[in-house]
Parts: sequence; structure tokens; C-alpha cells
Amino acid sequence: MKDTIKFTSLQLITLVTLRILIGWHLLFEGISKLTSPGWSSLGFLKESKWIFSDLSQWIISNGKVLEAVNFLNTWGLIAIGLGLILGLFTRVAAFSGTLLLLIYYSMNPPLVGLEYSVPFEGNYLIVSKTLIEAVALMMIAFFPTSLVFGLDIFIDRYRNRKKEKNYTIQG
Repeated sequence: MKDTIKFTSLQLITLVTLRILIGWHLLFEGISKLTSPGWSSLGFLKESKWIFSDLSQWIISNGKVLEAVNFLNTWGLIAIGLGLILGLFTRVAAFSGTLLLLIYYSMNPPLVGLEYSVPFEGNYLIVSKTLIEAVALMMIAFFPTSLVFGLDIFIDRYRNRKKEKNYTIQG
């Protein structure tokens, strides 16, 4: 028998609020890149010092690949942000956001011995706001907040109706 866990209204409101705030942040980042003439991930990629530094150099050296990365980065942020805000395909959006943020973190991690030419916001040691946001998104992926407040409610209802219909036809 499956145990069900009940959440208080305050817990659910807090998780939904976290989902929406992270969604807003990612959506804003995507829109700001989209509306900034000449924006490119080139500067960020040039700063890559860790396990993806060779990949970053390859992307920089190939103009078409850099264009594709810029496009995917911008529209990925927008799609993930909208998904989180609207509560639509929330689990996919949260996992995708986690992956994207972990890529950002792995490209330029705040590790001892890595020095960057561009000053970054704050002074971090191992844990940065990017890593914290990635972990928060992973948590959101495992909590069905969009079934409390979000468009996923309608998808869930449709799936349940379809299952009931199939059950009655077969049974």
C-alpha cells in the first residue's frame, strides 16, 4: 500500500513561490539575451577553466556552433522560465533548468586555483548561487507543485480521463 504524504498549505505555497521565482529569473535572463543586440555567450565561454574548457574553445572556434549555442541558450532559458511560471511541463522544465545551470556551473566553477579575468558577482568558494538554484530546481522536479497551482493540472486531468475511458472499454 502506498503511503501518501500530506503537505501544509504553507509548504505548498512556499514551493510554488520558489518555482515561480526561479522561473521568473530564468525567463528574464532569456529575454534580456534576446533583446540585447549583439549578445553572445562568447565572453562566458572564453572564461571556461575547468572540465569543459576544451569544449568551450571548440564552440568559440566554430561560428555556426557558437550561433547555435547562443540560440539554444536564449530560447532554452525562455522556455524553461515559462514552463516553471505557468506550471506547464514542470518536471521537464525543472530537470532541463537543472541541467543547464549545472553546465553553467561546470564551465566556470568557483574553485580554489581557478582565476578569472572577468570579476564575478560575490566571492564564492565551491557553492555559488548557480549551484543553489540548480539544486532548488531538482527539488522542484520531485514535488508536484504544478498539480497544486499550474497548467499541468489540465494535462493530469486529461490523462486520468483517458485512463478511465480505456479502463471502461477494456473492462
